[in-house]
Amino acid sequence: MPPLLEQIFKHTMRLRHYLPLLLLLPLFLSFCQKEKFTTDAADKLEFSTDTLRFDTTFTEIGSATRILKVYNRHKESIRISKIYLEKGASSKFNLNVDGLPGDSHENIEIAPEDSLYVFAEVTINPDEPVSSSPFVLAENLIFETNGNLQTVVLEAWGQNAVYLPSRFGAGGVVGLGCDGGEWVWDDPRPYVIYGVLGIDDCTVRIPAGARIHVHGGLAKQVADTAIYRYNDGFLAFFGSGKLIVEGTLENPVIFEGDRLEPEFAEEAGQWTGIWLQAGTKGHRIEHCIVRNSIIGIRADSAVDLTLKNTQIYNTASSGLIGVHAKIDAENCLFWGNTGFSIQLEYGGEYNFTYCTAASYGVDGEALRMGNALCLDDFCVNYVSNPLKARFQNCILMGSRADQITLFDRLDDPAQFDYQFKNCIVRVRDLLDANAYPDFFDFCQPCLNADSQDTIFLDPNKNLFRLDTMNSIANRYAAPIPGIDKDLDGKTRDATMPDAGCYEIEF
Repeated sequence: MPPLLEQIFKHTMRLRHYLPLLLLLPLFLSFCQKEKFTTDAADKLEFSTDTLRFDTTFTEIGSATRILKVYNRHKESIRISKIYLEKGASSKFNLNVDGLPGDSHENIEIAPEDSLYVFAEVTINPDEPVSSSPFVLAENLIFETNGNLQTVVLEAWGQNAVYLPSRFGAGGVVGLGCDGGEWVWDDPRPYVIYGVLGIDDCTVRIPAGARIHVHGGLAKQVADTAIYRYNDGFLAFFGSGKLIVEGTLENPVIFEGDRLEPEFAEEAGQWTGIWLQAGTKGHRIEHCIVRNSIIGIRADSAVDLTLKNTQIYNTASSGLIGVHAKIDAENCLFWGNTGFSIQLEYGGEYNFTYCTAASYGVDGEALRMGNALCLDDFCVNYVSNPLKARFQNCILMGSRADQITLFDRLDDPAQFDYQFKNCIVRVRDLLDANAYPDFFDFCQPCLNADSQDTIFLDPNKNLFRLDTMNSIANRYAAPIPGIDKDLDGKTRDATMPDAGCYEIEF
């Protein structure tokens, strides 16, 4: 072989040994390239759901696991700075992120157009008190990415209860009926209203001792281009729907929120309230407590409602609202209502007997009543209905100098017919010449009390039983046949009973 060819051949043979390495060189170079992570705040994660629900209602201690899938839909990798449970170590939920347990995880990476599995587990003991295991366990699972905070709601059921209209009713409105029959809520378990429950063509009968918990949650409704947000936890009756509450002195029926931890015991506005819509008839509520809502009870046009031995308190707005309704109330107590204790609008027919409305420490008065609804800010345009209101043996008191507001748009006594008998009231500016200087012509006999008069044990501590030594309500009322017991079941004096819902017991 010529010398030149021999050298070429030997050189080629040496290169043959390095050929595999040369072929792998592009792959090695690709490994050396630094992985690119997006830092754009607009690049967010996507989730398989916005609410991870554990749909099991436990009758005994048990656990359940659900899977959340987290997506990176972008062309670059994304780094999640932190994934954690809102309540941390005190959470009822447990996390497992890509095989690693813990309630908090940091610097989790997801490749481009890839995903991540998050396993969430909850352990429930339905025999624990509601303060430890609430009816609805809800907590945010939080993701921090590129300065963004994104959340997925974890939701489970902490008690063995009857959930109405269902455990998935949040943010929705469900109408139920029973073909003109009765629906008796006599299950020994508590009832939890989750969302908006509307009753039509059905009488709901609630026996003594029932506890109705309403889960209030922020919901939204889109109409055209507007978005309306509201608290969706309420019970409504419409059409031929009817509410009958049959509590007793020993076992009242209680309507309240579903958060029973001590810090929520006096938290107003946890749910919306009870709404008796226009035209519904025959509602009767006895020995009932309605508390911690936005409104207590609202009765709309032509509604017929009887209230006996009922307490409505600690509301974020008015306690009892009547809008051109017919309401008869006896031995009832209203207090801690941020709006008005009793609000009567657009006329109607009302009778209050042995009732106490106490408006201490709030802006609203004990009573507002009027015969018109304004259609603009200056009430140039309005609609009206006659008002007929009777108050007998009642107390209408509060911390402000005026506890009664009257609104008469018609200037016709027949359209604004009110009378107070044997009542204790507190008014001052109401008597001004340009207001209602003749008020006490329609309030006879009445006591006009002030802050120096003793009536209750301690209104600053919400103790509205009468002071046993010095109450000016003592022996101020007139006996009424058929009403011989007070709110506590004590026998009233046959000849000179006390004003308000409570009788002094010596």
